[in-house]
Amino acid sequence: MMQDNILGTEKISKLFIKFSIPAILSLTIAGVQTMVDGIFLGNFVGTNAMASVNIAAPFMQLMIGMNLIIGIGGASYIGRSLGEGQVKRAQDIFKSACLFMIGLSIVILVLGFTFSHQLASFLGANDVLLADSSTYIKILALFAPFIGLSFILGVFVRCIGKPNVYLISSVASLFANIILNYVLIKQLKLGIVGAPIATGLSFTTSFLIAAIPFIKKSAVLNFFTGKFNWKLTGQLLYNGSSEGVSSLAAAISTFVFNMAFMRIAGEVGVSAFTAIGYISLFASLIVCGVSAGIGPVISYNYGAQLHDRVKQMMNISCKMAMIMGTSLVVLIFLFGKYLIMMFVSDNEAVLDLALHGSKIYAFTFFFNGLNILFSGYFTSIGDALSSIIVAVCRGMIFILLGISILPQFIGISGVWMTVPVAEVLTLLVVIFLFKKGNLKKAPELVEA
Repeated sequence: MMQDNILGTEKISKLFIKFSIPAILSLTIAGVQTMVDGIFLGNFVGTNAMASVNIAAPFMQLMIGMNLIIGIGGASYIGRSLGEGQVKRAQDIFKSACLFMIGLSIVILVLGFTFSHQLASFLGANDVLLADSSTYIKILALFAPFIGLSFILGVFVRCIGKPNVYLISSVASLFANIILNYVLIKQLKLGIVGAPIATGLSFTTSFLIAAIPFIKKSAVLNFFTGKFNWKLTGQLLYNGSSEGVSSLAAAISTFVFNMAFMRIAGEVGVSAFTAIGYISLFASLIVCGVSAGIGPVISYNYGAQLHDRVKQMMNISCKMAMIMGTSLVVLIFLFGKYLIMMFVSDNEAVLDLALHGSKIYAFTFFFNGLNILFSGYFTSIGDALSSIIVAVCRGMIFILLGISILPQFIGISGVWMTVPVAEVLTLLVVIFLFKKGNLKKAPELVEA
């Protein structure tokens, strides 16, 4: 099979470029999708509309979390199965993942549409933001099946050696989102109603393109072969559970930060955090793209017992993460004001608060790249427990501790400082896990 030869024999540096660059671009584009809503709403409707989207963000993050559990967990399992020569098992995993995704998406659709008001209220929307946040959730929920399938098919397409397909679908989706946001928000003046429609239709476009390779019966993974298997479904869900924990943690931390900023600085604080959040998301997705891109390569070679190739891939990836992290810190210190002005151009209070926060928050990027890479690595080799530990530490435990303690001593600066501190502490946990031999089956990687 072609993908066997590529994943198991091609030079690692070439595989890194071939798989990580499309994944970086695809995930970055996916992240930009949410920024597009913020840019159009912030500039053509107002900062409160942008803040309303951020209040609703945990709902989208939970949706993405469910998708990542199935997609990343399934891709890791499929990659290792193909590496071991277990093609039928790989086909069954693919079929199980797709059918489970459809069923779960329908549940999300019903809950999101029916209880949008209650969800918005629970997520912290006050009287000013409640109506818009509820509307965003209700409309976005209608597109849950297309959002879910676009994500998992985009991940699975890498397992059959076609990483560029998801890139093409992502680019098409981005253009669709920009055009639809322009038409629906600026031209038709639909405001908060137009944003989720544009986002939902853009993900639908991505799904239609990403599905094309799996229509062919000759593909090693396709919609026609394989059978649904509850046991395999349970195994892929467990294997991908750390990705779900990461998204759950992101949803919880967004909720916690929204509450903290609302309490300290009101809607201005939430809007400032929203602007920084968009920049942070964009930066983090670059490293997440590396992790997602190399995942199938690591899984395949780990399953084939080619541990030297796994080591080479992780060495390259870690060096790249450190270079990108340093570059992002420099970029934010030099051009942070201009980045923030993409989202907030007419509110000096929000701009000043966000500019102050960005210079504290920027130190996050020195550390989070390695944490993201090693969490993804653990998932790729089937060590879900270690990946879960890393995800829980960086996204929940240390965030909740920091947000509870730091603002008490240094006010709003303590809120901004919470994430960098959490990433530093998490890196110590990663080093501990690695050094203490919790990963005895893993090859020796870079020195932490």
